[in-house]
Amino acid sequence: MSKTYPSKEGIQSELQHEKEREHELQILFMKHEAKKRELQNEQKKLRRDQKKIEQSRLWKYTAVWRKTITVCKSIKTAFLGKAKQELIQENEQLHLELRELRQQLMNVEQKLINETHKANDRLIALGKMDRDHLLHSVKRAKEQGQMVEYMRRLIESKTSIQNAYREALFLSARHYQNEKQDVKAPIFREALSGLHAEEVPEFIVREVDEKETISLKSIASFRANLSIRLRKKQFGTILPEWLLDQKKVAYRFMDSLHIDRPWVSDDTYTISTIPKKERIVIKPQDGAGSRGVYLVFTEGNILDVKRSKTLNSWESLVESMKEDLDSCSVKEDSWMIEELLLEDKDTFRPARDLKFYCFYGKVAIILEVQRFPELSYCWWTADGKQITTGKYDGDLFKGDGASEQEVQLAASISSEIPVPFIRIDFLKTSRGLVFGEFTPKPGNYDEFNRETDQWLGDEFLAAEERLISDLLNGKSFESFKNLLDARLN
Repeated sequence: MSKTYPSKEGIQSELQHEKEREHELQILFMKHEAKKRELQNEQKKLRRDQKKIEQSRLWKYTAVWRKTITVCKSIKTAFLGKAKQELIQENEQLHLELRELRQQLMNVEQKLINETHKANDRLIALGKMDRDHLLHSVKRAKEQGQMVEYMRRLIESKTSIQNAYREALFLSARHYQNEKQDVKAPIFREALSGLHAEEVPEFIVREVDEKETISLKSIASFRANLSIRLRKKQFGTILPEWLLDQKKVAYRFMDSLHIDRPWVSDDTYTISTIPKKERIVIKPQDGAGSRGVYLVFTEGNILDVKRSKTLNSWESLVESMKEDLDSCSVKEDSWMIEELLLEDKDTFRPARDLKFYCFYGKVAIILEVQRFPELSYCWWTADGKQITTGKYDGDLFKGDGASEQEVQLAASISSEIPVPFIRIDFLKTSRGLVFGEFTPKPGNYDEFNRETDQWLGDEFLAAEERLISDLLNGKSFESFKNLLDARLN
């Protein structure tokens, strides 16, 4: 008799069931931990109160009186045994009634909490709850181990409200579906401005034309495109931009394009084995952004880039790196060193960052970052106009920007990478632009304002079209293909 094996779908179903069960157990664990912390805090408070009483003058002065009462109680117990028994029974009855009253009180408190939750949800829906109130609600939900339930209520409320607004916009637009183009066009445009991409009804899309009388521009989103790209990464596919996220792979790629880059050590180090060298950069082997990055000018002059803090000794550096590991801002004790590049060698002024947001052969915006004497930012368009984007608006400075040749360099590099978007980061040094790293997913990309998000969303979509056109016309991407072949072999 042949042995039967479970189907792939059956295995996936079981795995999904186990994941859901694990999720529920995690929620239960959170509740138990919250209750445990609550009891521990209550116990600590009782101990503090007891200690305070025992250290008070009144407690000391009444010591003799309390001993006398204890003796009297013993005598009374001997002569009043029956009365004591009756008192015990009455006491037990009172305790029973007290427990019932406490239970009733808990029920009332729970009803009050539920009503408070409903009131808060209504305030959120009406946009009348300020940030401080929201933070208080979130903190309280965490303390009570109710965060998941709190979030589920928020999601339910948000979904309900969004559905109602979407339906209202649908009905408003549908009333004009059979009107003439010049009548329905402004109505449809208004409806589109209030809808996300997945919410747009087919009867509006049907009216879209190349003249953009009714444009879908408002539904373009850089945030959405990056999130979808990350979802594709979860399928296990090798996405080109994430291959280049590995620093040494990125350096090999730039070498093939003859782009200037820093020298980098072939070895990796632990905190205890990093050589004490001057004019080096210490970086996590697998890191992102400026977390765990240190500029070593001399042993007594070291810049902690993330914290914008100067360290005065190697021992302070080691202590700071250990803090990076303890706080999980750096994942593992594996570090690399590379050449320290300066904007001014005489004053040890660190090189500025120029981060080019590249959309397959085109630069849309540039972020200039100054890290010394304090961290500040400046946004530029590719044609040299300074702009605001909603991100870092509180930390802007007047920078120097990038030249036309520097913009063209970044654009030409991106045209050699078969992806719609990648950020290419350079250092502006005394010897010109020097490559830093590739960034597939810029940090906090959700902070762009709506105008910038839509603009970059359009750039992403246009880049996809250019890329598909080049692939269909036989572009081979030789430098990248050689890099991929070397990795796979």
